Amino acid sequence: MKTNIFIIIFISIILSGCAGVGSKGLFGTGVSVALDPRTVGTQIDDSIMQKSISAKILSKDKKYFLTVKTKVLDGRIFITGKVDTPEEKLLITKLAWETKGARSVRNDIKIKEEFNFQQSAKDLLITSQLRTALIVNKNIKATNYQIDTYKKKIYVYGIALTSEEKDLVISEAKEIVDVADVIASIILVEDLRIQRE
Repeated sequence: MKTNIFIIIFISIILSGCAGVGSKGLFGTGVSVALDPRTVGTQIDDSIMQKSISAKILSKDKKYFLTVKTKVLDGRIFITGKVDTPEEKLLITKLAWETKGARSVRNDIKIKEEFNFQQSAKDLLITSQLRTALIVNKNIKATNYQIDTYKKKIYVYGIALTSEEKDLVISEAKEIVDVADVIASIILVEDLRIQRE
């Protein structure tokens, strides 16, 4: 009897360590499940779409694993990264549109140029400065945003709880030194098809 109680307590301790919310969110979507205003069903649908798009892109060429990023929010597909030719950009856009459930596609892929270490370092610094600014600002749910920077242009994707929060995110991005432009693809909670109750 004592052995059974010990086993039950031991298993309970082990399983309690497995629970929790990761910063990557459900299935690695990049938005914390606890803070995400989408329903769990919508999050799962978006995650499945994102995995499907990634698989389609990788099936065309393995090099896209490191050079192309996709994000799906409420059926809207956002693509960033770098490719060698305009034809590749068009192909990836076509693959995204062919994904079941796609409501819209925004393709911010750039055509590659010669690698510039100094430019890449500046872009990385800009991204980290904005990420820090969003985390520090108590009026912004930083986990709801993904940031990419290319040639001093900041691309921000995410879900804002209010239009004020959306404006704050854009304002924070514009205040960073050396930023050439801010391209915001931020969806308001009220614009989601299905919202969490």
